[in-house]
Amino acid sequence: MPDQVLARDGALLRETVREAGRLALSLFRTELKNWTKGASSPVSEADIRVNDLLEKRLRAVTPDYGWLSEESVDDDTRLGKHLVWIVDPIDGTRGYLAGREDWCVSVALVEDASPLLAAVFAPATDEFFFAARGEGATLDGVPVHATPGRELDFSRIAGPKPLVERLNLSPGEITLYPRIGSLALRLCRVAQGSLDAAFAGGQSRDWDLAAANLIVQEANGNMTALSGDKILYNRREVTHGVLVAAGSDRHARIVEHFRNRPSH
Repeated sequence: MPDQVLARDGALLRETVREAGRLALSLFRTELKNWTKGASSPVSEADIRVNDLLEKRLRAVTPDYGWLSEESVDDDTRLGKHLVWIVDPIDGTRGYLAGREDWCVSVALVEDASPLLAAVFAPATDEFFFAARGEGATLDGVPVHATPGRELDFSRIAGPKPLVERLNLSPGEITLYPRIGSLALRLCRVAQGSLDAAFAGGQSRDWDLAAANLIVQEANGNMTALSGDKILYNRREVTHGVLVAAGSDRHARIVEHFRNRPSH
């Protein structure tokens, strides 16, 4: 991608996600219509309004790019696109509707299955994460880095407890970091160094992951399937298995652990 187009798209992404976050925040802790999608996924009118804003702003400037959003009907034409916006208007809707602050707007621009630009904005706490491939990751404009080392401190690891317990080689109860409702935000906490590692249980989707994946990678971390395989985006199947994010050395140790103990 030409540098000037990348710069344009980065500025567009920053501006649009901030605007979307302001809209979501203006509706936060108000009376909202909400309903359930599928088996148990909550959706509110805020999700739809934020999605509409993001789609209108981003597609006006980049009409040739593909579009994949949690709140839009999937359009197969995205599969033939070199560049695709992957969008979660409000990641952590359940927490959003409950009045908790652990939700965010998460948007990535994906190029040929890999994230190229990423923004994750948590408006309730005014935290704005941004990354461009090869240029590092920032929180509110300040560079962030995943924690170094290989040791495992369970109080600094977040994710489904039965999964994380498989890392524990000593008998006894472990205490994990308190649950973070938004998966994108949980993963970004690894990038900023407030968590040493984070897991995603199975059934996460492209829109939960793409932006945070780039932010973790650009913060000297790694995020992959538990097997160590790279996560690919904008495929026909957008659901992923168990994933782990951590600083690169710790990530390597965790992946090695699960390779050696696949069934315990």
